[in-house]
Amino acid sequence: MSEGTQPQPPMTVERSASMPLGVVIERRALDNPWQQWRWRPVAVLPGAAVVEDWRELMRGGGWVRWHAATLPLVLHRKETEAYRANLSGRLPVIYVVLRKTAPSAATAGKEFKPFLVTASPYEAEGYLESGEEIVEGVAMPPVLLGWVQAFIDRHHVDEPFVKRKRKRDKGEEPPGAQSPGQGAPVLRRRGFDV
Repeated sequence: MSEGTQPQPPMTVERSASMPLGVVIERRALDNPWQQWRWRPVAVLPGAAVVEDWRELMRGGGWVRWHAATLPLVLHRKETEAYRANLSGRLPVIYVVLRKTAPSAATAGKEFKPFLVTASPYEAEGYLESGEEIVEGVAMPPVLLGWVQAFIDRHHVDEPFVKRKRKRDKGEEPPGAQSPGQGAPVLRRRGFDV
């Protein structure tokens, strides 16, 4: 080291960021012979404390809302494109995944439990495919909107579009190598030669 220079601390790369979110779910009575209740997430509470058991927040005619769990919202630097897609929508949301609980004395009256929170519409879509979970978006509070946007600003890197080239089998001729009259396939569309 030369005289007068200070040693620099090693650079750390922030790979992810996490914030606890309280998940508020609602159970609403239905007038339906096959289903007694409708379960759905209705809000998230940024920075909420961990809850051991469900805490009732509100009650009305035929519905109840609970702070059912506190889960970490984890943002990953490689998923900023998904977060940008979410924030560019009309109403940015946090996706909440509710999973069916196994019947027991501890889960009596609680058919679903919060399983995951995410800001990525692509990750949420993956949970929709099974049909086993309830996946719904709830409005993203302004404090979360700013936090997610700041994370995107720090980590997003535009990836240039690269068109993939088709790999050819051994011995396969590249397109245009055959002359039109010699072995080239004839395409037919609606009875006309092309």
